[in-house]
Amino acid sequence: MSQPVKINARTITKDEYFYGHKACGGCGESLALRLALKVIGEDAYLSLPAGCMAAVSFIYPNMAFKQNAIITPFASTAAVATGVAAGLKALNKNKLSVGFAGDGGTADIGIQALSGAIDRGEKFIYICTDNEAYMNTGIQKSGLTPFGASTTTTPAGKVIRGNVKPKKNMFEIVAAHGIAYAATASVGYLEDFMMKVQKAKEANGPAYIHVFSPCPTGWGHESDKTIEIAKEVVDNGLWYLAEFENGKFKLNKTPKLDSDVRLYLNAQSRFKHLTDDDIREIEALREEKWERLIKEWS
Repeated sequence: MSQPVKINARTITKDEYFYGHKACGGCGESLALRLALKVIGEDAYLSLPAGCMAAVSFIYPNMAFKQNAIITPFASTAAVATGVAAGLKALNKNKLSVGFAGDGGTADIGIQALSGAIDRGEKFIYICTDNEAYMNTGIQKSGLTPFGASTTTTPAGKVIRGNVKPKKNMFEIVAAHGIAYAATASVGYLEDFMMKVQKAKEANGPAYIHVFSPCPTGWGHESDKTIEIAKEVVDNGLWYLAEFENGKFKLNKTPKLDSDVRLYLNAQSRFKHLTDDDIREIEALREEKWERLIKEWS
């Protein structure tokens, strides 16, 4: 049996399914959508809530998607996506239903719909493009905003220094449902991300991908640093690449846990207020997380 073609820049289709949008320069989310749709292909029906990607893509009378796409209520992306999947099945159409939502529309507003959709077991893909705040409405904190980040609702002051909570662990929350396939990814490692989209496409049931997607506007970094930042966060262990498949977790990459997180933090103005004590706390959270991951998943 011949091996499947490895997905990379040389083998991916040259066709474009996401173009003409109005996203900010260096937008990690738009890059994630563009490449995911190249893997998913033209025969897909897309559902997006009223977040950044809907705002930059549905500009009457134009739409930035070549596929069929719909804006959903903010809380209902997964519910709409599974409704679309049921409709396609009833019409005997061999098409794929895909939901795209940001961190707020996934970890906060949309979590109950996502939980119910996975529980029902319909075949669909849900991709969370995580830029770690509600960027479309003014850079407010979400359940996936990291510890120490300054947002408009968690401003850095003398007493409270940005967000006081760590990121909600959506990947493991989703995996706890016994989902067919789930993975984390980063736009800093695009071949890994595209490979995981392909596996989600082939999964026998619901699939979830959580992709780390820097936002130059909300994070305060140069637009040409998106890939560099999205790679560094994986290399230093503040984000991880992993899969949940056949009921088991697997780490895809082990970072350098002795690396200084300042290279990553100092590139973004949302962390400029952090003290040495704050940074030591971030490093301690990193070490605690990886001690558990390596013990349980390796």
